[in-house]
Amino acid sequence: MTQGEHRSPARRTVLGAAGAAVLGASTVLPTGAAQAAEARGKGHGFRSLPVPTVIAHRGASGYRPEHTLGSYQLALDLGAHVIEQDLVPTKDGHLVCRHENDITGTTDVADHPEFASRRTTKSVDGVSLTGWFTEDFTLAELKTLRAKERIPGTRQENTLYDGRWQIPTFEEVLRWAEQEGRRRGREVWLHAETKHPTYFRSLGLGLEERLAKLLRRYGRHRADSPVFLQSFEPSSIQRLAKLVNSPRVVLLSAASSRPWDFVQAGDPRTVADLVTPQGLRWIASYAQGIGPTLDLVIPRDASGRLGSPTTLVRDAHAEGLILHPYTQRNENSFLPAEYRRGTDPTAYGDVFGALKTYLSTGIDGIFSDNPDTALLAAADL
Repeated sequence: MTQGEHRSPARRTVLGAAGAAVLGASTVLPTGAAQAAEARGKGHGFRSLPVPTVIAHRGASGYRPEHTLGSYQLALDLGAHVIEQDLVPTKDGHLVCRHENDITGTTDVADHPEFASRRTTKSVDGVSLTGWFTEDFTLAELKTLRAKERIPGTRQENTLYDGRWQIPTFEEVLRWAEQEGRRRGREVWLHAETKHPTYFRSLGLGLEERLAKLLRRYGRHRADSPVFLQSFEPSSIQRLAKLVNSPRVVLLSAASSRPWDFVQAGDPRTVADLVTPQGLRWIASYAQGIGPTLDLVIPRDASGRLGSPTTLVRDAHAEGLILHPYTQRNENSFLPAEYRRGTDPTAYGDVFGALKTYLSTGIDGIFSDNPDTALLAAADL
């Protein structure tokens, strides 16, 4: 059987809804989600967002190549409360939306002979990578490339859309959000991440000042502006806190890991130190939330099954922090072992069971590649 040929009824239903939205048909949300969408007003800040908040991870990346205007548009049409962008710079200082500065797997750059000589090996945050990197291209050069699906082996259907969209700049996304906001009569929320900020600052391409300038230009620099700013490097969030008042979120990876800015500064603290009450109190002094990996909320055991929830939700709330954990995906390969169904890693598992478990911990939101699935789970809750 060709990979991706099998479809469960649940998968056909979800993909059907996604297709209807992108073709312009009206999107039918569950009653609670629809009412929450209608209730979202202007200028009330992040506390006015529905809880749990559904954040479209790189857009509707479960259905379209990530970080494209097609992925963002579909996520919005499906009802996502917030749309995420990851930001990296070009050689001439423009911020563009890519999950990584290495664009080898997310664009058709390898098919462009004029850029063959740009292929190189770099060390990014201590990891050696070989490929093509945004900081070696001007924006005009990047605009000659086309986006493609990052994990085609898992999401074969998404390859249908390879080549349809360019790499968007963050300014283009801000303009798109303004246009969609006027059309829908409500704010369009964004969740923008500074990627590898210490690395880029060392190249003379500091991200925070460029991001703050755009936020001020488009009126998203205030405490009640419809945008979250996020980073895995606490110092980037601290720098942004001095530039704008937009709500800020510190992203947290595996407990044993250290933020790269900590490594560079000789700070011995790990993520495990940051999720203690003392560490959370420190984060709360300059940020409004945290974005932990789901494993920091409910760890998995050696067999991949969920264990008991940690005290992170309670401890973060005690410091006034919201929690936006990452990432919910529908495929078996990403789910805890007890929620996988069958042996095909690309097939959908018991996603609603997993989401019920995660959302029941009291998290304030969740990053999802499949925002329609997460919205249904939130309505169930």
